[in-house]
Amino acid sequence: MKVKVFISMMCAVLFNAITGSAIAAATGLAPLTGAVGMNVIAAVFGGPQGGVLREGVYTEIWTGEMVKALRGRLEATWLDGIPDNSSIAENDAIHLVDVGVDPDVLINNTDYPIPTQALPDKDITISLDKFQTKVTPITDDELYGCSYDKMKRVKDSHANSITDAKFKKSAFNLCAKSNSATTPVLSTSGTKNVDTGRHEMTVKDILAMKAALDNLGVPEKNRRLVLCTDHVNDLLGTDQNFKEQYNINRNDGKIGHLYGFDIYEFANTPIYTSAGAKKGIAEVASKGEFHCSFAFYTNRVFKATGSTKMYWRDAKTDPEKQQNTVNFRHYFICMPKKADAGVVMMSKYTA
Repeated sequence: MKVKVFISMMCAVLFNAITGSAIAAATGLAPLTGAVGMNVIAAVFGGPQGGVLREGVYTEIWTGEMVKALRGRLEATWLDGIPDNSSIAENDAIHLVDVGVDPDVLINNTDYPIPTQALPDKDITISLDKFQTKVTPITDDELYGCSYDKMKRVKDSHANSITDAKFKKSAFNLCAKSNSATTPVLSTSGTKNVDTGRHEMTVKDILAMKAALDNLGVPEKNRRLVLCTDHVNDLLGTDQNFKEQYNINRNDGKIGHLYGFDIYEFANTPIYTSAGAKKGIAEVASKGEFHCSFAFYTNRVFKATGSTKMYWRDAKTDPEKQQNTVNFRHYFICMPKKADAGVVMMSKYTA
């Protein structure tokens, strides 16, 4: 027992030193300062208990690591570069009126006073999407022996799951429910696959998406196209320029810049029925239903990150299983400011 306690104490000291060094390096301080400082904090707030740090310090450290991991997983993806309104999110909600709508611009105006334009947005409060992971058990035996690699794997696993869910929900929010004058939902025009009845995507279809955005008055710069896997495979088989870009510029889903779009690949785009209606986010495809591709203008959408919290239950409260349990809750949203600068390309189906 004394050996276990000693190992636990040494592990806690080592963990504090590593974490403190990392935090110090990130803030421009000497790593030694951070290592010593973190152990001083641990000493003030309480030493190691049961092979892990005091719960308050422990959860704060790992919550910080989770926040950093989630932020890093958006870099160089199709969500990167979208205007971030996290600073005006309060209590995991955001006011659409604060997100802002662009006013009209007068060119070479000679009439004064300049007319007043009331922006039509109502003060609508939008709750950020809530993402919660299922609980992961971690036994005391796994934590004994300085198994911080185990905790890192758990943290990374939860971060990956939350990130996947964020991308899927964001894609869902950015795609129209159905076709309309301001939210076009187009259909592919390529060759029919005899096995599935799905018509392939062609370059002509991408140009049709470009034309739809042109007709909506969307500026040419900052147009982003997110292709589903089916459509990527279609284009790889028919368009040499696309194939060359795909082979050269792959980076976290980015394909390159073609046809006026920054083009990305994403597998979990929304599913559309053969009639052109978007299915629910949890629904699966039936016969004749396929994932879509979609395009949007980055300046007409926004994203916002809210709170992140780690939930931890100590093994000492679970005498039967003697295991710790952990999960995370994270708030995030990505959606259009106004549904007037995006287009969807669904796969046409012929029985």
